Amino acid sequence: MAAILLSVFACPGCSGIATGITKVTDAITQPTAREVYAREFKGNEALFNQWEMVYKNAISDSLEVSLPYGEKGVFNQGIPTAYSYSVKMEEGEVLVAEIMKDSVNQRVFTDVFEYDGAGFKHIKTFEPGAEDILIEVGSSGIYKVIIQPEMAANTNFFINIYKRPLLNFPVLGKGNAAIMSFWGMERDGGKRTHEGIDIFAKKGTPVIAVADGTVSRTGNQGIGGKQVWQRISGYSLYYAHLDSVVAQSGSRVMAGDTLGFVGNTGNAKFTPPHLHFGIYKGYSGAVNPLPFVYEIAKIKSGAFSKNFAGSTVKVKGNANLRKGPQTTFGIIGSVAANDTVTLLGESNDWLHIQTASNQKAFLHKSLAKANK
Repeated sequence: MAAILLSVFACPGCSGIATGITKVTDAITQPTAREVYAREFKGNEALFNQWEMVYKNAISDSLEVSLPYGEKGVFNQGIPTAYSYSVKMEEGEVLVAEIMKDSVNQRVFTDVFEYDGAGFKHIKTFEPGAEDILIEVGSSGIYKVIIQPEMAANTNFFINIYKRPLLNFPVLGKGNAAIMSFWGMERDGGKRTHEGIDIFAKKGTPVIAVADGTVSRTGNQGIGGKQVWQRISGYSLYYAHLDSVVAQSGSRVMAGDTLGFVGNTGNAKFTPPHLHFGIYKGYSGAVNPLPFVYEIAKIKSGAFSKNFAGSTVKVKGNANLRKGPQTTFGIIGSVAANDTVTLLGESNDWLHIQTASNQKAFLHKSLAKANK
């Protein structure tokens, strides 16, 4: 068999056969996008290793951003680099990353990591060209997004990293402003805490399913009054104080279906009409439902300007470097007057830069000038 394979690969007219064998092998071994990309560097492995080392170094970068975050810049051909961002996420949120480029043919590799207390653990790789780069956050913590263009990339880009709620809003026509009582607030003179959020609306406003699922039970009992319990993957959802219930126990419902109507039954009879919305996770009990439904506005690329045209800038004077694009982020280094730094991108008033010693940081744009 070895001799047969050797003759196949040595045959000048048999590239199609070799390609077919590679496809069959890949179907079995499931190589990563990075492993497939490495094949393009046959005979120039040192260049690929340099590109791969930049990626590995990005895992230990300390840069942080608050969401939503946007950055404009240029991927520069032949300069291996990787963009890494650590973000805080809450259970019930979805982490989303969008990379917009002038050229759709130039590949960008995206990986997501989760901090597990000892370091960042890889949780997912997205194929170059993936339209939906998102992670449903199963536990609150620190996540890291690493975005790395291929070596040949030479295009303008806009990176947009943001979060959205896992579930839809449970009261028709309402949003964040209608939430007026939050998780953890004292109840009954401090005897208990509020295990949910209260969403205020006119009596009779439709209460809708926040996701596809099954109505596990309905009833009229206890402090919740008229209520609906819905089961979705991993969670039980609790809709309480309803004026009336239309959902039936055991029925399958789709996101947006009406379950009942806002009221003030149960122990809410002396308060304005509202929905009490709670979420319970297995045997661990109630969890804060706010991140599951709270909407955060998405930013647009048009709101971000690009002030520097070159791939480097010169520092005007001695300046601090920060781990994030705000003065509230910690100082992680400094640069001196007339230092030249590589410009990776721009985020409003801040420059994402890399120093001569390969340290990545943020520098306020007022402290830099074009490198002529």
